Amino acid sequence: MPEKINLKQTKATRLPLFGLPRLFPFLKPYIPKILTMIFLACMVSLIDSSIPLFNRYALNNYIAKGTVKGIGYFALLYAGMLLVKLAMDFTSANMVGEIEMSIDRDLRNAAFNHLQELSFSYFNQNNVGYIHARVMSDTGKIGVMCAWRMMDIVWNGSYVLFVLIVMVTINLRLALYILALIPIAVVLVIFFQKRLIVLNRQIRELNSAITGNFNEGITGAKAIKTLVVEDKIQHDFTEDTEKYRKNAVHATHFSALFTSSVTMLSSCALALVLWRGGVLTMEGVMEIGTLSVFLSYSLGILEPIQNIIVTFSELIAVQVNVERFIKLIETESDVADSPEVIAKYGDTFNPKKENWEELYGDVEFKDVSFHYPDGTEYVLEHFNLKVPQGTNVAIVGETGAGKSTLVNLVCRFFEPTSGEVLIDGRNAKERSQLWLHSNIGYVLQTPHLFSGSVRDNLRYGNPDATDEEIWNALRLVSADKIVERMEEGLDSDVGEGGDMLSTGEKQLLSFARAILANPRILVLDEATSSIDTVTEKAIQDAISVVIKGRTSFMIAHRLSTVVDADIILVVKDGKIIERGKHKELMKNIGGYYHQLFSRQFEEMEAKAI
Repeated sequence: MPEKINLKQTKATRLPLFGLPRLFPFLKPYIPKILTMIFLACMVSLIDSSIPLFNRYALNNYIAKGTVKGIGYFALLYAGMLLVKLAMDFTSANMVGEIEMSIDRDLRNAAFNHLQELSFSYFNQNNVGYIHARVMSDTGKIGVMCAWRMMDIVWNGSYVLFVLIVMVTINLRLALYILALIPIAVVLVIFFQKRLIVLNRQIRELNSAITGNFNEGITGAKAIKTLVVEDKIQHDFTEDTEKYRKNAVHATHFSALFTSSVTMLSSCALALVLWRGGVLTMEGVMEIGTLSVFLSYSLGILEPIQNIIVTFSELIAVQVNVERFIKLIETESDVADSPEVIAKYGDTFNPKKENWEELYGDVEFKDVSFHYPDGTEYVLEHFNLKVPQGTNVAIVGETGAGKSTLVNLVCRFFEPTSGEVLIDGRNAKERSQLWLHSNIGYVLQTPHLFSGSVRDNLRYGNPDATDEEIWNALRLVSADKIVERMEEGLDSDVGEGGDMLSTGEKQLLSFARAILANPRILVLDEATSSIDTVTEKAIQDAISVVIKGRTSFMIAHRLSTVVDADIILVVKDGKIIERGKHKELMKNIGGYYHQLFSRQFEEMEAKAI
């Protein structure tokens, strides 16, 4: 499969032909296998439909005549045909399974890779559960549709066609009795299937709710216990499972009624064939072997017709999954490199590092106005700021004031609504996102570690880092003692999301990871918020060393950590209301920064007492 499949952006409308034309780029590599699968399915159905004819021959030529002359050749031919069918069944099942898994893999890779290229706004507007369902559940159902359901339609359709041809050829009048029941079967299946689709949709929705409650009950276990709301959580979960049970039982009853109705119709077909065929056989108009053929077909033809209708109903349901998948991979990022930039610098997965210029570290906001994609109120308006290389910028304000906005624009996680963000004197849009991100070290307020060892996590900052370089980075942020206490040192597993470590320990390791990348621009997003005061002092000492020669942006809630910053930007209600050095801002008695600093200082003194 190609590394990236380009599909044209279109409106999210109902897709024709179950979305297959839009999925064609993913099916194209497997067309030879799909055609082989269709051929094998047709051949298997041809053999299945011809088995009653072999039985007819045996009845008419051996049993009716009371002889076994030539039966050895007949048995050999019959066994050979069954062996061929067995080989075809085995080959086609393997091939269909391989097609399903391959398409499933390609769809998931395409979805996951595209997610890596989307901006932060997409993840702000779509929760994890929604995205997870698109990447895992929807792609899985599409893979089944393109493989197994396609084979089901081919086998059942060709079997019905072959059977009808045989019946009409050997006895038209008797065939018409069975054909008369087919429209009744179609109406019956459609009626029941419509109701079953509604019931199954309700069951899927309830199952999603149960899964969500279960996930919340596990991930929020600490909050549940500390809030003492176990009874409420248990009540909500029990209520959903009871609704699920009632709907599932209702669907089971309806399905049983459906199956019984089809069985009854098959019995009617059998009765008609026995009545009319029996009369014809007794009159000597029709051989006993021919009657056996019609008996076999009358019992077997309704099930494939039922399967075809049920399969088409499933394909209609899967169309929703196709539409949601197509919508995901056709979602355009709010932040995207131009074709000219990609041609020169490469993209996320194919970087042309030989064309990357060295980043120096000058940053400038030039008449920048900005509001978030899902909002209308401007957070910045005609904002101008020059940050020379090596400048330490602190951004302060109360929780929720909008301190991260400037940093998000510097890192190009969002694009300015108007104006320009210049990096080394050039518009950030003129060079690739990957080039910029590769030169930025970012320590998040909520640290995240990947599953794996300490060494693996730190090497995300620098894949080629030696153990000595890793230990140096750990010592710089006073994290070396944490790793030394761990049983296997750098090889110690941090657990899923780093859950085997405390929040403060994860913060220190993420800080070391950022330093190991040797970034030209360093962003600290309240990086010391989860660390005790003793460790914070060590971190502050390390920061003063690390930021030398680097442009740095420090988002801080504790104002004591930014008093030495070259410039402090004070944010309130998403807007910058004050700027300057610490001493300059403190001279403004009654100013917002002065109030914040004085309040925190008083709180610290009160705690000390």
